[in-house]
Amino acid sequence: MPPPPPPPQGAMATGAANHPLPCSVGRPKGTNQRRRPASLSVRASSDANTVTLLDYGAGNVRSVRNAIRHLGFNIRDVRSPEDILAADRLVFPGVGAFGSAMDVLNRTGMADALREYIRRDRPFLGICLGLQLLFDSSEENGPVSGLGVIPGVVRRFDSSEGLIVPHIGWNALQITKDTQLLQGADGHHVYFVHSYHALPSDANRDWISSTCNYGESFISSISMGNIEAVQFHPEKSGATGLSIFEKFLSPNSSGAKAPAHRKASKLAKRVIACLDVRSNDNGDLVVTKGDQYDVRDHSSSKEVRNLGKPVELASQYYIDGADEVSFLNITGFRAFPLGDLPMLEVLRCASEKVFVPLTVGGGIRDFTDGSGRYYSSLEVASEYFRSGADKISIGSDAVFAAEAYLQTGVKTGKSSLEQISRVYGNQAVVVSIDPRRVYVKSPDEVQFRTVKVSSKGPLGEEYAWYQCTVSGGRDSRPIGAYELAKAVEELGAGEILLNCIDCDGQGGGFDIDLIKMVSDAVTIPVIASSGAGSVEHFSEVFEKTNASAALAAGIFHRKEVPILAVKEHLVDSGVEVRMQ
Repeated sequence: MPPPPPPPQGAMATGAANHPLPCSVGRPKGTNQRRRPASLSVRASSDANTVTLLDYGAGNVRSVRNAIRHLGFNIRDVRSPEDILAADRLVFPGVGAFGSAMDVLNRTGMADALREYIRRDRPFLGICLGLQLLFDSSEENGPVSGLGVIPGVVRRFDSSEGLIVPHIGWNALQITKDTQLLQGADGHHVYFVHSYHALPSDANRDWISSTCNYGESFISSISMGNIEAVQFHPEKSGATGLSIFEKFLSPNSSGAKAPAHRKASKLAKRVIACLDVRSNDNGDLVVTKGDQYDVRDHSSSKEVRNLGKPVELASQYYIDGADEVSFLNITGFRAFPLGDLPMLEVLRCASEKVFVPLTVGGGIRDFTDGSGRYYSSLEVASEYFRSGADKISIGSDAVFAAEAYLQTGVKTGKSSLEQISRVYGNQAVVVSIDPRRVYVKSPDEVQFRTVKVSSKGPLGEEYAWYQCTVSGGRDSRPIGAYELAKAVEELGAGEILLNCIDCDGQGGGFDIDLIKMVSDAVTIPVIASSGAGSVEHFSEVFEKTNASAALAAGIFHRKEVPILAVKEHLVDSGVEVRMQ
């Protein structure tokens, strides 16, 4: 994982200073101003409803905050090493790169405080990098020494044999130790997103409370006394994850969880609900749906199709069992100051109710607002992450970056894709590809990768290449989907959202030819999009391609095909999915 951004002044972010007020209905304009801390040296207390959070200012920890508050607890932020030692319960949701995190911890004196806190066997919960930092060292940009609490080295997953890296999605735990934290988690999927992992060994065997299999068996959680840490993200693992959080925060609570419909056994295929968000003619944000990217009704009104309110729909899809929720901002809002972008408020509100991953795309680029203030794409992405996004999706900007890279063979490091993946890690960056099918009689007619299509073209053509577009499908570019996918993987993308303009809104199924071509070509996850019209289309794309996830919009919005019906069909078809 690339290094996180520089920490805020004073090395530790204060939650009160860096996080907006909780979402509320009818909030007047201007009330999302950030609160200032009442004191610069607040210490952890013995308040039974207060949790101390170690947040050094990198990435999205808003979801952890929301989960803690959702369970009825307050948060005290670490501002000094003494705050760690004074904590009654400490949560460390590590974000970013191993080396950069250790640099911050060592430079601020937090590393020694953490070691002492753990030596005293005080209640501790590490999340993701918060688990990895407990080990002796990591090979990530290293070797780099860790806290040295647990014997072992953190290594990258090996993709040389075709394993998809990062490991993104809902995987099953193999519980090896009877711990209160994981009671009820057996048989359920939890959400992982990482490229590095710690391996079990004789030296660390006593620490391990569960393992997970992805190419090989790796450590998914540890437990020793009051010290707990997990590689997965409980704050993004739905009801199961909230139950795990509750057991740490309230050790005497049962945190009961209903039995799973089917015992989890391996990495699940994901079903993602997508919400296209834009302003209608009255200026209200609505969820809409296009027909080959046209979002206006074909009636005399020509109004933007209004299929619901973004936060309400996202919350319902979470309840219905969506594995992720993706927002696509299809209105520019370029005249707005960055802090007032309407999608930020949508994210803030949704993240308080939706405890699965949130992705946002659209408008992730450099822009200048109406007052002449310039914002870099990294600033835009950072604001989305702080507002609750777990991943951001880049479209047009990634196409231009890929074209430049293929022409020169040089990674400048200046594109939005490269900058954001370097700061937040490639697992946080999705590239959205919007191609249009172009039929040819022979592969020799074009310089781009072609496929032999399942259905012949209008003139009997047996082959096609997929020409990429920008600006919401309006402008075609001289690059194919295959070439673009390969290039953005090299530039730092961690996932590909693969659309198809020809199939969008048609309900005839995913473009299997396109998805198979791209998912066979890259070693990062591919999300199949565009064309779903029935439950059978989901099983078809998983059975015939290497897609890791399938996304739909209109059929969910119009209640034509419920998410639960999709998952039950996939279970019947022998496809591993997460069932609530």
